[in-house]
Amino acid sequence: MEEFLRSELGIEDLKCLGKGGSGCISEGMTYQTDKGEKLFIKFNNKPGARTMFDGEYRSLECLYAADIVHVPKPIKVIDLPEGVSALAMQHIQINGLSSQAGKLGEIMARLHLQNSEIIEKSKKSENFVGKAEKLTPVTQFGFDIDTCCGFLPQNNTWQSSWPVFYAQKLKQQFDLVEKDSGDKEARELWSKLQMKLPSFFEMLDNVQPALLHGDLWGGNVGQDDDGPVTFDPASFYGHSEFDLAIAKMFGGFSTAFFEHYHKVIPRAAGFRKRSDLYKLFHYLNHWNHFGGSYRDSSLSTLHRLLK
Repeated sequence: MEEFLRSELGIEDLKCLGKGGSGCISEGMTYQTDKGEKLFIKFNNKPGARTMFDGEYRSLECLYAADIVHVPKPIKVIDLPEGVSALAMQHIQINGLSSQAGKLGEIMARLHLQNSEIIEKSKKSENFVGKAEKLTPVTQFGFDIDTCCGFLPQNNTWQSSWPVFYAQKLKQQFDLVEKDSGDKEARELWSKLQMKLPSFFEMLDNVQPALLHGDLWGGNVGQDDDGPVTFDPASFYGHSEFDLAIAKMFGGFSTAFFEHYHKVIPRAAGFRKRSDLYKLFHYLNHWNHFGGSYRDSSLSTLHRLLK
């Protein structure tokens, strides 16, 4: 396998330094190149792994180009023998997030504002050029490739309306629940929620597309000597509040993260209710990944939203 990696990466020598950063979906290995650089390479032999890695590569590429949040620089998605796919990226020695939680909150808020600032500047000057060629104004919600939150591809078809796009994301999750379990209560509650969805956004003047991490939970962040780091993104352009929902789940981030975030982007009217709406996606996504243990969380969130 290392022979194929050397050929695909265009390097003469590649030394495996051992496992590092493996999760529940893919296995990760650290390598040293003949140029003295360290690489982190993720491997997966499941069907759909190439789609998953293509989405992660594009997500990292956009976040890296934004030049605000620190992420590993993506290098290449590789097809290996026996149906194995791999994603090579810059190696970063990451420790758990602690002292840099507040800084991460500030950085994520700045990232979420960046596209709105680019849109405004582009309106004022036809000759506006962003920091990089990829930083062009994005005026719709979605992404130019499907990304995977976990191992399930997310439908990122562009929409001009955020409520329409988010309904598209939720429908995909409910369709999977229906396919796998045929849960009658979930089906009935989703039918009611669809009618109510626009009301969650009535208090907002205008939702601008923001480049999101897409899976910003505690297991996908950390810090190194230079500051906070994020990884394993499932990016798309959406409402900035979406990233904050999962940041409050599964243990959640420290208070410092949210305090520093909201110093830059204050809470808008209806924030708490929309937080439940965005948590619903993640509970459903976990139900579809890990089974019925997340049914109660999904249904109880639906009931709260329908009150």
